[in-house]
Amino acid sequence: MEKIKMQTPLVEMDGDEMTRILWQMIKDELLLPYIDLNTEYYDLGLKHRNETDDQVTIDAAEATKKYGVAVKCATITPNKARMEEYDLKKMYKSPNGTIRAILDGTVFRAPIIVKGIEPCVRNWKKPITLARHAYGDIYKNTEFYIDKPGKVELVYTSNDGEEKRSLVQEFKTPGVAMGMHNMESSIESFARSCFNYALDTKQDVWFGAKDTISKTYDGKFKEIFQQIFESEFKDKFEAAGLTYFYSLIDDIVARVMKAEGGFIWACKNYDGDVMSDMVSSAFGSLAMMTSVLVSPHGYYEYEAAHGTVQRHYYRHLEGKETSTNSVATIFAWTGALRKRGELDGNQKLAAFADSLEKATLKTIESGKMTKDLALITALENPTVLNSRDFILAVRETLDSIM
Repeated sequence: MEKIKMQTPLVEMDGDEMTRILWQMIKDELLLPYIDLNTEYYDLGLKHRNETDDQVTIDAAEATKKYGVAVKCATITPNKARMEEYDLKKMYKSPNGTIRAILDGTVFRAPIIVKGIEPCVRNWKKPITLARHAYGDIYKNTEFYIDKPGKVELVYTSNDGEEKRSLVQEFKTPGVAMGMHNMESSIESFARSCFNYALDTKQDVWFGAKDTISKTYDGKFKEIFQQIFESEFKDKFEAAGLTYFYSLIDDIVARVMKAEGGFIWACKNYDGDVMSDMVSSAFGSLAMMTSVLVSPHGYYEYEAAHGTVQRHYYRHLEGKETSTNSVATIFAWTGALRKRGELDGNQKLAAFADSLEKATLKTIESGKMTKDLALITALENPTVLNSRDFILAVRETLDSIM
């Protein structure tokens, strides 16, 4: 068959460890045989980030602004151990955090539902979509180690010379301190993205923060959400039969565990990072969740909502077989290809993305799956496939439906 042409390149951000291995397998077996793949490539592997002093991450984000759609492989955010392992010049910040700060917008994550994989939470009947604020907080923090007695203060100096100062802590022994921030404009974009996405997908919105403790920081999130809802979305929600509900984050968590699903759970940046892993795992697997950053400026960045699968990578380096679930990474590619096709009016490209997703789910529903899914499937006698063989099985299914 003739390969599908692409008018505009995708921004392709390669990553680290086992997901980097899967990335190439997916391209070789599921994309390149069918698409004349057109990408602008950026290597966000930790080694190359170190070589470029992390400039490559900034360049990739700027390219996403230029072309509008990006697809990203999972990457390492280094800690002290990783710094030593990779002989890094410094402990670089999260590449996702850097990219999200440049693009702004909201990260929407939703579980990939497949027959035979039942949620751990028995009352979850419908998908729960996590809306993660994609700016600031701990991902754009400043922090340091306190090695001797003294005081840490939070200081603000305005351009006209006004100064505000607040004591954080009087240190008598060693400790750590951190400062983080957010912007009203970003919180407003977050709120509007959530409410607009809710109207598009016909889902209620739940939002939780800790304004009883963080009266200024979290309190501002609560205030902005309520103001924007009342002034811009209340009538639209009522007409669509939808609701917006705010409560403390711990109350929201308790309610989510007893709910049926079918709503958008809006979370601050850190909350969304953690809770999306909980939701995806409870729905089946960390590798069974889509993730897309939607910017109010019209930029889209698709990725898997999980990490680099470090343990499997070390097995791979030892020449041992792995059974790593590649579904979310496949869906990152299909999401980006579909959006690229929609923006370019390329129906063949968008249709191919639909077919690849269908083939992936059909392969699992036929009983062929990776070990993580085989351990929890309701299907009898599943066939456990290694990392490569699962991708090859998807290709076989794809060929049968194309």
